[in-house]
Amino acid sequence: MAFDIEMIAARYSKMEAAITQARKIVGRPLTLTEKILYNHLWDGNPTKSFGRGADYVDFAPDRVAMQDATAQMALLQFMQAGRKKVAVPSTVHCDHLITAKEESGKDLGIAVTENKEVYDFLSSVSNKYGIGFWKPGAGIIHQVVLENYAFPGGMMIGTDSHTVNAGGLGMVAIGVGGADACDVMAGLPWELKWPKAIGVKLTGKLNGWTSAKDVILKVAGILTVKGGTGAIVEYFGPGAEALSCTGKGTICNMGAEIGATTSTFGYDASMERYLRSTNRADVADLANKYKAHLTADPEVYADPAKYFDQVIEIDLDTLEPYVNGPFTPDLATPISKMKEEAAKNGWPLKVEVGLIGSCTNSSYEDISRAASLAKQVASKGLKTKAEFTITPGSELVRYTIARDGFIDTFHKIGAKVFSNACGPCIGMWSRVGAEKKEKNTIVHSFNRNFQARQDGNPNTYAFVASPEITTALAIAGDLGFNPLTDTLVNEKGEKVKLDPPTGEELPNKGFAVEDAGYVAPAADGSGVQVIVDPSSTRLQLLAPFKAWEGTDLKGLKLLIKAKGKCTTDHISMAGPWLKFRGHLDNISNNLLIGATNFFNGKTNEVKNQVSGNYEPVPQTQRAYKAQGIGSIVVGDENYGEGSSREHAAMEPRHLGVRAVLVKSFARIHETNLKKQGMLALTFANKDDYDKIQEDDSIDIIGLTSFQEGKPLSLVLNHKDGKKDEIQVNHTYNAQQIEWFKAGAALNLMKA
Repeated sequence: MAFDIEMIAARYSKMEAAITQARKIVGRPLTLTEKILYNHLWDGNPTKSFGRGADYVDFAPDRVAMQDATAQMALLQFMQAGRKKVAVPSTVHCDHLITAKEESGKDLGIAVTENKEVYDFLSSVSNKYGIGFWKPGAGIIHQVVLENYAFPGGMMIGTDSHTVNAGGLGMVAIGVGGADACDVMAGLPWELKWPKAIGVKLTGKLNGWTSAKDVILKVAGILTVKGGTGAIVEYFGPGAEALSCTGKGTICNMGAEIGATTSTFGYDASMERYLRSTNRADVADLANKYKAHLTADPEVYADPAKYFDQVIEIDLDTLEPYVNGPFTPDLATPISKMKEEAAKNGWPLKVEVGLIGSCTNSSYEDISRAASLAKQVASKGLKTKAEFTITPGSELVRYTIARDGFIDTFHKIGAKVFSNACGPCIGMWSRVGAEKKEKNTIVHSFNRNFQARQDGNPNTYAFVASPEITTALAIAGDLGFNPLTDTLVNEKGEKVKLDPPTGEELPNKGFAVEDAGYVAPAADGSGVQVIVDPSSTRLQLLAPFKAWEGTDLKGLKLLIKAKGKCTTDHISMAGPWLKFRGHLDNISNNLLIGATNFFNGKTNEVKNQVSGNYEPVPQTQRAYKAQGIGSIVVGDENYGEGSSREHAAMEPRHLGVRAVLVKSFARIHETNLKKQGMLALTFANKDDYDKIQEDDSIDIIGLTSFQEGKPLSLVLNHKDGKKDEIQVNHTYNAQQIEWFKAGAALNLMKA
């Protein structure tokens, strides 16, 4: 029986009335996305039609999911909310704090010891407030959610950008910051700007070496890392129905890499098969009953250009495998062109490591197809040229693939099997030799490949591919190898060709597990004590941010003018810094240390306008804070791309940054800044970015009449005595302006 089946049944029971009413109000057939959104309005049944990309709307999500790195701050905030229990089903998943180094058992044991304080905190908070707790080793949040909680037609939010993975089971699942999660757990509405709609029609059927991963790698190349911003991507067509449920999850997972709010698919037979195989026949039966409401109206898919803001069509019959990268997940290269592109761009051809697994590609199907290639190493007399690692997505998958012999197959080619955790994907990889900062190439089936993300080495050229292509390139040890056409020389000197991968969508013997890793909360948590040691370096109770002083902000110092890509990894690095995710002051020592300073081209070196010296960013900002001086951060396009981590907004707020001014924001980061009482501003004229000088003192004018739709002015006071006045825009609505005035959204919740 599924978790929370009563909640799912209650949600389905409301669908017909809500969708029928919405269809009348909108005056046309509805997309699947619209059906789900209108069925989750905070006020119940629809009463008006909402404008795409224009109207802010309050929603009532069905559930909340949190991973351990972000759950710490989310739950520290929730503890201030004064609630006795979470208002919606919620879970915590311990997947981010386990370092991959040797092998699963040893690595997990070390993590449990090193992170005991954090795990004890998370388990006790979960126990107290009615939150389901998934132990370290249980698996990666998104895989566990897909296996246990996702359901067609539902809406969930999660404190991780790849929450969108649950779209593979027909959900609208959206990554948010911890403050948003806190609101929903406290029983408050969740606000989102009504999204635009992108339709992707899939025709044909995958064959040979192509996989679901190649669909999203191609889409990323088309839309780029910000082409989906403010939109929900809805996949449909005969090609979509031909994909496995977990393949759909892979596509939705990497929708985060195009900036999409989320991605989703209509309910079909593959989802039913997956629900039944993961012990949720009751959900499948319900979904079958409401099937007509769990996909778009027929007219939408018959003439998609009338109903979507943008339509993309991909023929799976002719789709070629892609390899994306390096340093960005949208640089898409067909496998047939990779050798040529690598030579042209100076990318190292020797593949040092191939890594498969992660939340993006660790399904039974993924592993079985990769294993079919690993078996050919022995049968064809080959030897794997690169290191090879596997990161299972959950204990359910790990136990099942061990039972079915796949792990033994990988061990025979010299592979390491890491813990059921994020590991190398998020930088929790103790890679031997990474500290030498040598130029090298790795290929992985993860989702992101930002510079230095996986191993901390800025000279590691990381490429994203399917598990099948990753395995083939690891066997060949050559980035330019095309398994569709090229041969390898085996140990006998013979030329051999790899056969296309084969695998099973779901295990023939069914899934199996001894201990999935779930711990249910106490029925009554009122007597549970949550203790945070005041001297802890890992956890710190939060103090409220100060309210706005009621005046324009004058004399702000420029902290940094960031050049080029500035993701949340650049603003608040992961890897070894993850251990401080529950201690705001300590983790603030990584503030913007990865951002490139426009004025000197260096990272973590900015001019301290008080001392006149060049100093690390956190040190400079702490100096300003000590003297009561506010500051401003200036950035480029798509600022805050990547992870949902709200630390990237809380750290500058904690250290005294008052505003972030950029050419454009990534959605989640802009919301996180607003929630924490920061000013998130954009240049009205993007060329004004060039007017910002290193020694500027900046005034923000117009805050005393701050209102929705009304631009603000910035006065740039230059060192030479000259001034520039520029206009800046914002997207604050009336409620969000109150967050700013109160100092943070959380301050209003407690009021």
